[in-house]
Amino acid sequence: MIGVFDSGVGGLTVLKALAAELPAEHFLYLGDTARLPYGTKSAETVVRYALQATEALCERGIECLVIACNTASAVSLPALRERILDVPVIGVIEPGAEAACAASHSGRIAVLATEGTVRGGAYQEAILRRRAGAKVTALAAPLFVALAEEGLSEGPIAETIAHHYLDPLLAAPHGPPDTLVLGCTHFPMLARAIRGATGPEVCIVDSAQTTARHVRRTLEDAGLAARAGEGSLRLLATDAPQRFARIGSRFLERRIEPDEVELIDL
Repeated sequence: MIGVFDSGVGGLTVLKALAAELPAEHFLYLGDTARLPYGTKSAETVVRYALQATEALCERGIECLVIACNTASAVSLPALRERILDVPVIGVIEPGAEAACAASHSGRIAVLATEGTVRGGAYQEAILRRRAGAKVTALAAPLFVALAEEGLSEGPIAETIAHHYLDPLLAAPHGPPDTLVLGCTHFPMLARAIRGATGPEVCIVDSAQTTARHVRRTLEDAGLAARAGEGSLRLLATDAPQRFARIGSRFLERRIEPDEVELIDL
């Protein structure tokens, strides 16, 4: 069973990609909805929350842990790997950075993320670690989060906001990026609007999909991948299961009934 952890519903885009990549696997998803957002919290607090969530998932018998939260991936991954020694622990930032470096021809890479992720610099660091000469621009797009959760991910509002964020980036005097990383789990919901603003020339890297492929390779290399049978999903939340079900249905692209979401206390 694969455990997937996020501060809320955004990580369901990662879960959806994981289920498509690994259809025979059993998944346990935990959204820490009582304490979101993580981006405004101190690093020490995020590490503490992430450790508590991880322990709750490990108690339920997971064989792999996916941190489907950019903030938690950025600040808590080393602590989680030190504490959880018997299962692979995978974040969303490293796979996204690796895919961006592989995709970019010019070395001009942009990261579209939340303010907290941009400020923390984890994507910039991960990209430059792999490609020292890269020109990395990180851009905060906080309105995308609200649009995704309100079900306004397509249409004129989303398109206007996408142009608001991306037009200045693409008109940069030193040259536009040839690769754009969607560095927030909410942002794949706005992929069509983002593509409309960038045009076809820019390669868009979806960190949810790159993480899912990385998880599949990790499980296969470890001999842990399920190869047959029908997968399953259990959903856990720390607050407001009805809201989790309502908004999460959009992210997962299937209806979630409130009684499918188990309320837990960390």
